[in-house]
Parts: sequence; C-alpha cells; structure tokens
Amino acid sequence: MKIALVTGGSGEIGTAISRRLARSGWRVLIHAHTQADRAGALVEEISSAGGSAQAVTFDVTDPAATSGALGALLQQGPIQGVVHNAGIHDDAPMAGMSAKQWHRVIDVSLHGFYNVLQPVLLPMIRTRWGRIVSVTSVAGILGNRGQANYAAAKAGLHGATRALALEVASRGITVNAVAPGVIATATTAAVFDAERIAQLVPMNRAGNPDEVAGLIAYLMSEDAGYVTGQVISINGGMT
Repeated sequence: MKIALVTGGSGEIGTAISRRLARSGWRVLIHAHTQADRAGALVEEISSAGGSAQAVTFDVTDPAATSGALGALLQQGPIQGVVHNAGIHDDAPMAGMSAKQWHRVIDVSLHGFYNVLQPVLLPMIRTRWGRIVSVTSVAGILGNRGQANYAAAKAGLHGATRALALEVASRGITVNAVAPGVIATATTAAVFDAERIAQLVPMNRAGNPDEVAGLIAYLMSEDAGYVTGQVISINGGMT
C-alpha cells in the first residue's frame, strides 16, 4: 500500500482529500498543526470505513520539527504521495500589512512546501514512482485585493511546481498544482454571500471540497502518469 501525506489534512478541504485518497487505496498520513483532535477523529472515521490512516502533528514552518517528524514516518516506508494543502490567510491591504502577516502566510504555503518535500524526495525518487500535488488558489493566478501575501505564496508554488516537475519527470514522479476558486467552507461562507459569488463565478455557485478532492485524487492516480508541471484551475469559470 502506497503512503500519502496530506498537509493541512484536518481542514475542510484536507479532510475531503484524505477521505478520497483513502478510498483510492492510499495509506494516508493526515497532518495537523493545531487541530490534532480533528485529525484523530478523521483517522477513526477512515479506519472504520476500512481505510488506512494515521494522524501526524508538526509545524510545517519549522524545518527541524518537520524533518524530524518525517524522518520517523519514513521508517514505515517511502512516502510516494504528497498533497501540500497547508495554507493560511492573514489579509490586509499591502500599505497596512505587517511584516509578520507577510512572512507568516508565505512561511506556511511556500516555505512549508520546501520543508515537507525536501526530506521525502530522495526516498520517493528511489522508488521511481511518485505523485506531488499542491493546493494553491485562483489568487495566485489573478491576484486579489488585500491578499498580496497569499497571492505571492500561491504564485510561488506554481513556479516551484513547474521547476520540480522538470527535475523528477524522468523518475516517474509527477508534480502538479490545483488552484481552487471559491470553495464552500466555513471560512469562505463568512466572506462570500450568494450575491458576491454570482458576481465572481460564471457558474453562479461555490465549489465544494469533494470536487477539489476528486481532481486531486485523479492527479494522484496511475491514470494521471502523463500529467505533470500543470497548474489546473477549478473555479467555475473564473479564469
């Protein structure tokens, strides 16, 4: 059974991804930082449904803690799938944005990508098979007012995705990014009402986490072996 790590696996989108990967036959390492209880509950749910999962807790912005946690997990076997879904918002207009806000958002999404991928890459390469998907955002493509930090972090992941895809393509490893638009979660519900969604989204609705998870499950599958270096939008026609 191949092992997949889902960072930010205890959030709403991460939960949908973890469930879908478990149903697809992966052993899922469900990562959390501050919501270890939710990760644990999800492990119990997946296990009760006949899947295989394990909760893992570390801070992706801490290189030593991340390397140590992953080193222990790699004792179980190579991690051949990574979904880098960890990310945060800390919005403000650029003129009023603090250095802490700028660095915090980039640390989780972009530096977290390096901290997580670097320890697992060589073991993955040795197996000559792997799947890496980053969950980014339409903001990394179009930009968004008040989110210069978030847009920069996600756009950086797009560049890292394309570069890493070139580095590992000959080893049977694919690297892609999925860029959601407005997805129905507790966070977006507080920001996007029906009128605002109708203005932004040609399909006149928010997406749902399962739709994002379905696309990621495909990219993590054998069927997607010739898809790499791509940034795939899932946004109801926004771009």
